[in-house]
Amino acid sequence: MSRIGYKTVTIPDGVDVKREGNDVTVKGPKGSITRTFSPIITMKVTDGEVNFDRPDNNNKTRALHGTTRANFSNMVDGVTKGFAKTLKLVGVGYRAQLKGKLILSVGYSNPVEMDVPSTLKVEVPDNNTINISGISKQEVGDFAAEIRAVRSPEPYKGKGIRYENEHISLKEGKTGK
Repeated sequence: MSRIGYKTVTIPDGVDVKREGNDVTVKGPKGSITRTFSPIITMKVTDGEVNFDRPDNNNKTRALHGTTRANFSNMVDGVTKGFAKTLKLVGVGYRAQLKGKLILSVGYSNPVEMDVPSTLKVEVPDNNTINISGISKQEVGDFAAEIRAVRSPEPYKGKGIRYENEHISLKEGKTGK
């Protein structure tokens, strides 16, 4: 059984935590994030540390306890270090461009254009790499998954858009008699 919810979150120097009802705002050197947490889980801020507690051992409450603590920890990490994901385009003629919008040429008859969220920073250092960074782990991951879904890697040749360290298990093709 996991005890993530009971771990203390240490607040580093330069990070401010404000709580108004169920809304928690974390401000740091990279920006600020606001998130609404469940009123079931109690949050105690004392001397640069934050602890979370639950009222009972109900399954839903226990799951919410660990999730709340993990989300808050990710908020603190986001405003101090930030989060990043890198995507690779693998395939002949597959490329990405950034011209206000993210333009992906991945084997369809027309290029796919995607709006970049204002809270994220997207870079295309070369035609086959996309770097996504931001302070919200959820937004970075969601946008990376959205891009990957345009052309997910196929199992025979491995062509498609994949995460940087993702391993694709290739299947064996047909064999002749």
